[in-house]
Amino acid sequence: MNRRGAQLGIASIARLAVFGLGLGISTALRWARFFPNNDPIMAVTLPYAKRGRVTAAAFPALAMVLFDLLSRRVGIWTLVTAGTYGLIGLGFSSLYSKRAAHGRVVGRGTFFLSGIAGVLVFDFITGPVMSSALFQMSFAQAFVGQVPFTIKHLVSVSLYAVVVSPLLDWALGRVERVEGAIRSRFAAEASRGA
Repeated sequence: MNRRGAQLGIASIARLAVFGLGLGISTALRWARFFPNNDPIMAVTLPYAKRGRVTAAAFPALAMVLFDLLSRRVGIWTLVTAGTYGLIGLGFSSLYSKRAAHGRVVGRGTFFLSGIAGVLVFDFITGPVMSSALFQMSFAQAFVGQVPFTIKHLVSVSLYAVVVSPLLDWALGRVERVEGAIRSRFAAEASRGA
């Protein structure tokens, strides 16, 4: 393997390991059921959204599908929730990219506000909109029935967004710094060998 291949291999393995760690954390926290409507997916998605569109869309979709597979609840709802989470992740990726381009930091406060906004969008789409379409109930009934669920979801995501999101963001930042050091070392060795 050449230097560039080794460099990319090490970086890819590190990123894949942190991605897998995020899936593991998200799934374990959902199984633990610390809160009513315990859902860490949004909070774990946010640090990935800070780093790019692919992980911003892939992580929440895979986390939803993985949990539904493990809990044996795969169905049309899996597609709806995974797709909705993926689109929300893409939206946050675009937003964070614009913030970074303007020199604005994406951190704990941003994760907290994003978690709230993401839950409101997610619960609106998967609650009143999809429930009224899939279960032949009126939009008003679905909307009113969604309110207590969304309040619990907001509490859960808010707590995860101020604790889990910054920790995962820190871990991802460490991986990025190690990748930078590896790239610098390979570049220095390449320039000496040239």
